[in-house]
Amino acid sequence: MDKLYIIVPAYNEAENIEKLIGDWYPVVEKHHGNGESRLVLINDGSKDNTYELICDCAKTRPLLLPLTKPNGGHGPSLLYGYHYAIDHRADFVFQTDSDGQTNPTEFEQFWNCRKEYDAVIGARPNRGDGKSRKFVENVLLLILRIIFGVKLPDSNAPFRLMKRELLESYIDRLPMNFSLPNVMLTTYFVYFHEKITFIDISFLPRQGGTNSINPKKIVKIGWKAIGDFLRLRQKL
Repeated sequence: MDKLYIIVPAYNEAENIEKLIGDWYPVVEKHHGNGESRLVLINDGSKDNTYELICDCAKTRPLLLPLTKPNGGHGPSLLYGYHYAIDHRADFVFQTDSDGQTNPTEFEQFWNCRKEYDAVIGARPNRGDGKSRKFVENVLLLILRIIFGVKLPDSNAPFRLMKRELLESYIDRLPMNFSLPNVMLTTYFVYFHEKITFIDISFLPRQGGTNSINPKKIVKIGWKAIGDFLRLRQKL
């Protein structure tokens, strides 16, 4: 049976994390991979009791794996989780976020495409997190089109299923502190004409807690990302 690792970074998500686990644990249970699949929650140095709550939930859920690391941001936490899944020889790596904005019932459509495509990536035609976030995404898509010549419906959706082999072939191009790994992975997949597809997903407002990425941080990340994109483009 296929071995699935669901990768979820979490930072100060005490208000959401137990519901998140309750929603996604049945997915990994259903696709248990002879008991080797895992729901991997990566605590990114939370200042609240997120990690303790994850550990408590893991006492009764053998496929739930709590990991913790010093705070480094969402992107480095994703890379940490992806490398962990690769090192443990997952057949498929799925990623979502811990804020409750994605719908686990939409996972099966992605899973059913796993033999036909090497990656299935979510696209968010409607975003419940506000017009400002949609604007930022549209600007990002424009920048990627200018720098890399790729046309994407969505570059950064936290709802994606990837074969380990595909992920492994591109991940070492990115430094471990890279802030937008999903964006660049999507870009690489399209730029190099990998066998991927995009499927529309729903995207709800944040279900609790406070988003740690405020407008000031978005601008800072954006300016740094442009420089990073240009450097990565030179290496293609």
